[in-house]
Amino acid sequence: MRITPTALPEVLLIEPKVFGDVRGFFFESYNRRALKEGCGIDADFVQDNHSRSSRNVLRGLHYQIRQAQGKLVRAVQGEVFDIAVDLRRSSPRLGQWVGITLSAVNKHMLWITPGFAHGFLVVSETAEFVYKTTDYWAPDYERTIIWNDPDLAIAWPLVGDPVLAPKDAAGKRLRDADVYE
Repeated sequence: MRITPTALPEVLLIEPKVFGDVRGFFFESYNRRALKEGCGIDADFVQDNHSRSSRNVLRGLHYQIRQAQGKLVRAVQGEVFDIAVDLRRSSPRLGQWVGITLSAVNKHMLWITPGFAHGFLVVSETAEFVYKTTDYWAPDYERTIIWNDPDLAIAWPLVGDPVLAPKDAAGKRLRDADVYE
């Protein structure tokens, strides 16, 4: 697999080696040893999540202020524009974001280390999104940064208005949100 740091070096683009022929394709979507040797990711994943969403559904920007989650994310059907935002007060990149297109076609994955908010926008008719997390969902510690925070100025590839869950529509601006030390 090929592992490339993004503009936020702790967020890694992972391109698996895909073997394909007339029957279809095969690739390792997770190999702990390869990730550890390739980039030092030695995560202990404890939960797998799978969502299905329609075009213009925007999920995020989510994080847990305690029990911070590292996430290994990918689209298994359709296409999403995936976002990670640095929320570490001690980081020189606090408030900076990176956006990557993940799709069933490109089979790319993104490693989002703890200390970052995460979200995605469905840009295809539908998308199925799967991800592994390094800690369990903890609703008492879950926080949301508003998707359209003008201080972040995320360039979402929206066509029309996004479809939001109530918690996403009620997110806070980064300047008013809890962040990591």
